[in-house]
Amino acid sequence: MRYVSTRGRAPVLDFPGVLLAGLAEDGGLYVPEVWPSFSAAEIRALRGLPYAELATRIIAPFVGNAMPRLSRLCEEAYAGFDHPAVVPLVQIESGLWIQELFHGPTLAFKDLALQLVGRMFEEVLGGERLTIVGATSGDTGAAAIEALKNRSGIAIAILHPEGRVSEAQRRQMTTAVSANVANIAIKGSFDDCQDLVKAMFADEGFRREMRLSAVNSINWARIAAQIPYYFAAGLALGAPEREVAFSVPTGNFGNVLAAWAAARMGLPVARLIVACNQNDILARFLAANDMSVRPVMPSLAPSMDIQVSSNFERLLFELLDRDPQAVERIMLGFRREGRMAVPPRAWTRMRTLFAGFALDDAGTEAEIGRLHRVSGYLADPHSAIGIAGARAAAGTLAPAVPIIAAATAHPAKFAPAVERASGVRPALPVRLAELYQRPEHCAVAGNDLVAVEGLVRALAERTAGLGIAA
Repeated sequence: MRYVSTRGRAPVLDFPGVLLAGLAEDGGLYVPEVWPSFSAAEIRALRGLPYAELATRIIAPFVGNAMPRLSRLCEEAYAGFDHPAVVPLVQIESGLWIQELFHGPTLAFKDLALQLVGRMFEEVLGGERLTIVGATSGDTGAAAIEALKNRSGIAIAILHPEGRVSEAQRRQMTTAVSANVANIAIKGSFDDCQDLVKAMFADEGFRREMRLSAVNSINWARIAAQIPYYFAAGLALGAPEREVAFSVPTGNFGNVLAAWAAARMGLPVARLIVACNQNDILARFLAANDMSVRPVMPSLAPSMDIQVSSNFERLLFELLDRDPQAVERIMLGFRREGRMAVPPRAWTRMRTLFAGFALDDAGTEAEIGRLHRVSGYLADPHSAIGIAGARAAAGTLAPAVPIIAAATAHPAKFAPAVERASGVRPALPVRLAELYQRPEHCAVAGNDLVAVEGLVRALAERTAGLGIAA
């Protein structure tokens, strides 16, 4: 399998190259040169497989011959999840299911990709050194740190927006005790953090000096590792003989892009609901082709407090028939003007599969409370938005099409909001019971590239002699 950049000017890479590169040198994102596909018979043959084996089968075409131990890596990655099904389904209404994606070590869906990707990094490096930088709106940082702390040859620096993640999310990052980890709180929004990460990659001298890579979903390996759970849900509910639909709480567009990739590979998907909070740029785009940036509004669902969804570029590349010049022109215009000029034909094509949904904080609290009253189910704010999006879309689907809402985080990660809405305070699992008593370690920086690069360089220098990190 070979990978090309959405902007067409970066080298074509194999899977290890894409894994280590993260962002393409031309500022674009890597995508498969040719999409793998599964026939109905091949999908049918996946029924009943343990999750690790299913993940191996789905990811294998993206890896090719580059990772002979892929099966073993998948087994190791998912062995520590709290639920034997790894991604269990829970039915809450007729035709409406929840897929719980939060049974990993940091109680968020990011574990499903990063527990595997962390092992992939170590496998590919073979003793060489790497510095990983990432931006997080809450869950990616904790999952990345958990996956990469103490790993040989790897240093990891995570940027998060100061005061804009939940206390549990912050503490899962800042209480990690490992010499190869640095947490940096940025005085700004997630979009500022994401821009700083992209700027570090664009600084060619710094990129080469630090040998940078990424754990955000700009790294293709993250997307590839998220595709299997969509197949798992579809197979459990009757695919390939039966279509399914998904409602996905969405910020950076990576999770719902993985659902689209599953459809592109052959899973019969009737609809994808892009469920947003009050930062509703994607819902506005799907309703009226209005991809215009507004100020980020802090919300009860902070992982979705995003206006610039990086992974949308990958879908745009496909919608524009893989025209890299058109993608680059549109993306540069978006950065310059704050509005993305998507051609009407591409927008119309997207709407054949995708629909948008948005819910503000008041609506999110109401949905958490309603869900608990009606079914006894406790959902965190992000998952509640996805569930509300699924309920809203149910009437637009054929009666035989089940809709699956992605539950992306454990409710205890957002305990104050869940308790206020439902009257019940969800407890952390026993293994995290002391989270709020652990000491925190975090640097604070302004939205300043030079200052942040200095902190990343200090991490690399501090850990160089320890034998566990770059």
